Amino acid sequence: MSMKFDIQPASNPTSEKDRIAKLVDPGFGRVFTDHMAIVRYNQAKGGWYEARIEARANFQLDPAGAVLHYAQEIFEGLKAYKRDDGGVNLFRPDANARRFRDSADRMAMAQLPEDVFIEAVEQVVRIDRAWMPGGEGSLYLRPFMIASETFLGVKPSSEYIFAVIASPVGSYFKGGPAPVSIWVSENYTRAAVGGTGAVKCGGNYAASLRAQAEAIQHGCDQVVFLDAIERRYVEELGGMNIFFVFEDGSLSTPPLGTILPGITRDSIIALAKDAGKTVREEPYSLDQWRKDAASGKLKEAFACGTAAVISPIGKVRSVSGDFEISGGVAGPVAMGLRKQLVDIQYGRTNDPHNWIRKVF
Repeated sequence: MSMKFDIQPASNPTSEKDRIAKLVDPGFGRVFTDHMAIVRYNQAKGGWYEARIEARANFQLDPAGAVLHYAQEIFEGLKAYKRDDGGVNLFRPDANARRFRDSADRMAMAQLPEDVFIEAVEQVVRIDRAWMPGGEGSLYLRPFMIASETFLGVKPSSEYIFAVIASPVGSYFKGGPAPVSIWVSENYTRAAVGGTGAVKCGGNYAASLRAQAEAIQHGCDQVVFLDAIERRYVEELGGMNIFFVFEDGSLSTPPLGTILPGITRDSIIALAKDAGKTVREEPYSLDQWRKDAASGKLKEAFACGTAAVISPIGKVRSVSGDFEISGGVAGPVAMGLRKQLVDIQYGRTNDPHNWIRKVF
């Protein structure tokens, strides 16, 4: 299915002077561009209709809107990167589109055709190309879908709004990635088998916030969750997947099922295998993590995701004791993979897996 977007440029866009000022230090998720993509769904009207690019504005949503009561909501996160030649790359938008469809299926929501998802993202990048930051900055893109039917009752909505908004962001780390400290959540779990752990829905993130607050109370940057059944095996951080690097050069990462199938995670697995490294997708317990860090068998641990790409983990804190990994410094495997991935994203090196989609 393909849809033609009706392009309606904003009548009162941000002035060049104000835009330049906002791009000096945009931070993350605080500054927004002038436009958004929007596509509506109505079961009675036969599906998706009214694909538009228009001025970013508030939604008109009834207080009985289904999303407000029953949380039918999903989203994605991806970035557009400015190449040295002035063009712009998207990184694996097809993978985001597929995951969006999978999330919609699990949440009993209307499935947006993948080509419409990608076209919506590209149209926003094209119309707001002046908002692209330079250097190591990027344009963060947030496609999302909400249930919009006016109805009180537990059933799948018959109406949805799909939208894409954009936010210019600076480099996630100023001065290079510094190792983060993480708190092991032993009171809260993120997901169980059969639940929504593999879905990118707001409820998963809302449920992680109390544990994240606990991590901050203990002086840590992030929280890491254990499995919901045995409370032994490492699963993922509040918003990132996790990898372990061993003295024999191999890598390990928790298996899919109850964790988010991260696109950065999948890319790291591919790049590590390209380099001849063994990558195991298998359970890894907190006790084993502690023992391997103490013995030196474990050389590195790092988290990964779209926002930070790769964050080295330097220290782990928990009720049962704290431990450091390789003296709390960033390791060569994590930093090497990060550089390789970032260079692909910005078009500075070869793209052997054809992950890059050039918008212009």
